[in-house]
Amino acid sequence: MAQPDSQELGQATTAIHSRAQPDNKTRRYDRQLRLWAASGQSALESSRTLVISASATATSILKNLVLPGIGHFTLLDPNTVSPADAGNNFFLNGYASIGKNRAEEAVPLLTELNESVDGKASIKSVDELLRTDEGRQWIKDFSLVIAHNLPKDTLESLSSLLWEDLINPPLIVVRSAGFLADFFIQFHEQCIIEPHSESFPSLRLTQPFPALVEWADSIDYDGLDPTEHAHIPFPIILVKQAQKWRAEHGGELPKVYKDKQLFKSQIKDLQKKLDEENFEEAEAQVWRITSDVLLPSEIKELFSLTPLTTSTDPSNAAFHALLQTLKLFVESPEGPRCLPLTSTLPDVHTDTESYVRLQRMYKEQAGKEAALFKKILSETYPDKPVDDSMVDLFVKNTHHVKCLRGRKWGSWEEDKSAIVESLEVYPKETSTHLAISALWSLQAKGIDVTEEALTADILSQLPAGTTLPDELDNAIGELTRAPTADLPNTAAFLGGMIAQEAIKMITKQYVPVNGYCVVDLVDTWTGIVGRA
Repeated sequence: MAQPDSQELGQATTAIHSRAQPDNKTRRYDRQLRLWAASGQSALESSRTLVISASATATSILKNLVLPGIGHFTLLDPNTVSPADAGNNFFLNGYASIGKNRAEEAVPLLTELNESVDGKASIKSVDELLRTDEGRQWIKDFSLVIAHNLPKDTLESLSSLLWEDLINPPLIVVRSAGFLADFFIQFHEQCIIEPHSESFPSLRLTQPFPALVEWADSIDYDGLDPTEHAHIPFPIILVKQAQKWRAEHGGELPKVYKDKQLFKSQIKDLQKKLDEENFEEAEAQVWRITSDVLLPSEIKELFSLTPLTTSTDPSNAAFHALLQTLKLFVESPEGPRCLPLTSTLPDVHTDTESYVRLQRMYKEQAGKEAALFKKILSETYPDKPVDDSMVDLFVKNTHHVKCLRGRKWGSWEEDKSAIVESLEVYPKETSTHLAISALWSLQAKGIDVTEEALTADILSQLPAGTTLPDELDNAIGELTRAPTADLPNTAAFLGGMIAQEAIKMITKQYVPVNGYCVVDLVDTWTGIVGRA
């Protein structure tokens, strides 16, 4: 019997554990579900993306969004296929597409990649849409807008439209010419509960909870046989040794280098045999005692962050409610005076019984603190219910949550002093970005693209007397050589990069680029300038 293709996402993520043969959906999306889970896949499948231009780069971006399963996309382009398009765009029917509409030719080939994705072509002009109320509202109804190589005036109008209201979708502006490119994500606010940080949160060994202290106090090194001694979990070793150090040093933990080294040596001296990996592990994890941060400064800064408005995205409003609840949790006399404990443990060299015991202790303590968090949330926001799964996810990730504030496309260039400073610190990246902006300026004015014209336009945007770095010559040379070329190599590279950033914006997982990402495929590097 054929496997169903419409299984619920929550079931799909666990199907592989509960049945011998996973269904079609699980098989199709297995690897990406491991990256962003059912919640991320659900966000993707609910998204509606507008892509303006059916160029080689734009269709390459769409390819990398269609394959993971975005819900819907509209490809907007009034232009017909040229011989150049037929030669560089893999999502056209070669020379048979010449003279036909680019969007209508590309959409059927894109949707063949994933039959669950709804794709439509529109032959409307974005300039015409921007001139009518109905057209502007149509653009704003999407959840994400991606624009490739739009004229400067059109880009300015589009970015202004989407910036005027907080509920408008983010805009990804992509500009490419030859082997050079830059892209920018315009957004007001991106609240991220799941940044997927590679660092482990605090195990709270410097402020251990009662069960951890009780276990550490019960350990008598001399009374243990060699096997038991070699399987004491490193958190217990560190807690016990930290208690001993505090008792001998007026309640203080080792802070200076000399004391840290002495603390390490004391742990090493506890070994009965040279190959006791648990004590070696404890020695390697001493930083959890000497450098443990119970309330990271970046999280503390979020406590004073004012929500942009009460009418913002509902998920962002819920995030700010959770953020303020976290502040109250840290201040509560009923709590630990720090961030909630996570039940996630790193690998620990110990026996199964000890690891299960340790895991159970952390899970029970984390459960108690999560219950306190939910109690504070319900008391503080009785009229603003937050989905329980979102609360659990937030509590689990409190050490890593982020709230990014963006800026309007083109606003950085208005601060000439910031550009001059960036030229000094990041000459290569800033020069390439300025050269691309100059190219768009010349094209808007109908001026021939020459090295002299590009240089003159850049200088006109900078304070008098600004010295241009030597790195600018390379960027100007490439843009003069290929001012309008949409190369397949560049398109493929940008397609992967920008689709990745689009997925971050849609799923609100991982941390997106904040600023202009500059790409140079001549020398093979990327960089970021103009961070918000």
